[in-house]
Amino acid sequence: MVRFTWMMGALLPAGSMSRVQTLQERLFLVDLTLEEVQAENPKVHRGRYHPEECRASQRVAILIPHRNREKHLLYLLKHLHPFLQRQQLEYGVYIIHQENAMAGSKKFNRAKLLNVGYLEALKEENWDCFIFHDVDLVPENDLNLYKCEDQPKHLVVGRNSTGYRLRYSGYFGGVTALSREQFFKVNGFSNNYWGWGGEDDDLRLRVELHKMKIIRPLLAVGKYTMIFHKRDQGNEVNIERLGLTAYSTLLINGPQGLTQTREHQAVIGVHYLRMKLLHQVSQVWKTDGLSSCDYKLLSVDYNPLYINITVDFWSGP
Repeated sequence: MVRFTWMMGALLPAGSMSRVQTLQERLFLVDLTLEEVQAENPKVHRGRYHPEECRASQRVAILIPHRNREKHLLYLLKHLHPFLQRQQLEYGVYIIHQENAMAGSKKFNRAKLLNVGYLEALKEENWDCFIFHDVDLVPENDLNLYKCEDQPKHLVVGRNSTGYRLRYSGYFGGVTALSREQFFKVNGFSNNYWGWGGEDDDLRLRVELHKMKIIRPLLAVGKYTMIFHKRDQGNEVNIERLGLTAYSTLLINGPQGLTQTREHQAVIGVHYLRMKLLHQVSQVWKTDGLSSCDYKLLSVDYNPLYINITVDFWSGP
């Protein structure tokens, strides 16, 4: 029998608080090896798991874009596999690499990699639900269900790096869940966001354009631990992304509405392109996304804990 504890308006599985309290202590095990994680998950085969006690209501694909963060990936796999198994999910874990970005010669394109993951995963299984998952976010609560609902779901309500608060009201990044049909309906992510930032705002606009409503779990449930790291080469912060609020002010009030700091001056000069992409979503979503995701598939490797997909993009910065 599963026992529950009441906390902050949510029922928590017995023992879940002790898991939360010790998560950060166990997260940074410097000597952790892939072989150890594999030994802890003997029922995961070629990146996939099927519960033995029941028939799962959904088949769930976990898509993780990855670049030069092997230790982060190892930490995530160590916690994610048991987490998913406790939820008795039938699932597969897909790690998607961008070849030139790994070498540092091209900017990282998280959104396009997730489009690739969706397309490639469907070649081997007609997955019902897709979880788009950053490699540096570890879920803290077993009640944060990795399954899809009748509306797109945003799972990262709070994380330790933001004091367990939502980053901003329209935030739709980090970890999101969309059904196969929902993601296809919006034509996936845009392929045009190179470097860090903007693609999750674009996806939110696509969702809203199709009259869907983003749902979230309770704050007590949707908590994550972020594995801190430096920004990768080729995945630098987009100065355009830093000025979303400032640019909104510019659009509404004109230049006089902006404080003329150096950052804002830079934003005025370069942010138009990024905001132009966001403001053109309603015109371009049909032609920019899954339907235009061109890539060269270099390899698909089946490791014990995940399926590794490596691709190259012909165009882009």
